[in-house]
Amino acid sequence: MKPARKQTSPAAAASLACAIVLGLATPGNAAVAATTTKVPEGARPMSAAELYMLYHDKSWRWPDGAGRMQNTDRRFSAWVDGSDGQSWAEGRWAVTDNGRLCLEATWHAANGQFTAKTCFIHRIFDGTIYQKREAGGAWFVFRHPITEKTDEATNLIADDLVSQRLEALKTSLTVRKTE
Repeated sequence: MKPARKQTSPAAAASLACAIVLGLATPGNAAVAATTTKVPEGARPMSAAELYMLYHDKSWRWPDGAGRMQNTDRRFSAWVDGSDGQSWAEGRWAVTDNGRLCLEATWHAANGQFTAKTCFIHRIFDGTIYQKREAGGAWFVFRHPITEKTDEATNLIADDLVSQRLEALKTSLTVRKTE
């Protein structure tokens, strides 16, 4: 007999997934830097080409999961396995010439699904990339000209951290829904 698993409400799963995707659960260094970082006056929006090179075919490692921006069809997929429950997502990612990266996906949890769109704005100045979550986020240094180990950009890696875990979560959540 399996031990009872804490039931996660759709709202709790949505909150957890949104917290991860919205950058609320990023490493502490980014959160601390966000309170004090000012973007230099001469900073310009990153181009779609620059953003594409930064994110394509990369996994973005989060504290309780990961998201993957695939080149093929600009597919975005993600998973979260945190203290508030498990969820997974599939959708698309897009970049623009005004420095925006947007992730739009349908998130699935044991008790339902919801659609979320999260955008990040990027500026660059002298090789330093600044990022903030659109609509209420604070600027922080995403990557220094010479990458530092505390840069959030170090969480963008070429390895696929999503596909295998995503399939396992899809199966797990489907089995739980039918039990």
